[in-house]
Amino acid sequence: MKRAVSISIGSSTRDKVVEIDLLGETIRLERIGTDGDMEKAARLYRDLDGKVDAFGVGGAVLGLMLDDKWYTLQSVQSLIRDVHKTPVVDGTGLKMTLERRAAGIVDEQLSGEVRNRTALLISGVDRYGLSRSFMDAGYECVIGDLMFAVGLPIPIHTDRSLKRIASLLIPVLGRVPFEWLYPTGEKQEIRSPKFEKYFNWATVIAGDCHYITHYMPDDMRGKIIVTNTTTPSDRDLLRSCGVKHLVTTTPMLEGRSFGTNMMEAAIIAALGRTEPIDYSQSEAYLQLMDQMVDELEMSPKIQEL
Repeated sequence: MKRAVSISIGSSTRDKVVEIDLLGETIRLERIGTDGDMEKAARLYRDLDGKVDAFGVGGAVLGLMLDDKWYTLQSVQSLIRDVHKTPVVDGTGLKMTLERRAAGIVDEQLSGEVRNRTALLISGVDRYGLSRSFMDAGYECVIGDLMFAVGLPIPIHTDRSLKRIASLLIPVLGRVPFEWLYPTGEKQEIRSPKFEKYFNWATVIAGDCHYITHYMPDDMRGKIIVTNTTTPSDRDLLRSCGVKHLVTTTPMLEGRSFGTNMMEAAIIAALGRTEPIDYSQSEAYLQLMDQMVDELEMSPKIQEL
């Protein structure tokens, strides 16, 4: 049996262990949350280095990829400072391949539910593949990076604007404490609705589940949510707010969908890959991930809530 471990700075209440068969291998998936404690996470990475087959970085990302441009987040690198043997992924490989297929699945299977082809993309830089999926499919988009990550009431409407803003802000924001940009630990359980008019305007809400549940209004009747890491309690919350359809980009395993980092780590473990993953030189690696998505028949899945 091989082990893929996602060490997350998110809440430990979301921890889960599942065993799956993948590429002819039995893979033990383990998600370990540290409730926002980055030093505890760093110690776990150190202590498990060389003892597990692949690491996933959960609740954070090592960097951001827009097309073939990689921006390292310096504030997150300390998490893996003592990892020297086990390969580490943060989900970028599946975000740029699997998640680019999401809009096609929505259009194919929910065409009658998409009254207006409008999408609120909570964070374009964090899930660029998902965002490009809806932009390329011709949806009218509002991209929420400045609103939800920075707090500025400025919607972004085009890919060109997103890239220009990213090139200016990421080198600065990548050095501030990560918890300033993203809810970690117990903050993930707190609701703080904001910019409600954009939620009301959009038919599709796409992006990180924590961002969506943290900021969405109480009335989400008829909305289509496209995300990935969901637990039964997440689905109960979305259902209680009136969400009609939930699209998860990663598979549902024993009642929950794991993050892209966990599933990417599982693929790396199944492949037996031991060399480091360098997202800054990723062309061949992304081709491999695209091939794995096809071979494993991975596809976004739709649930009616």
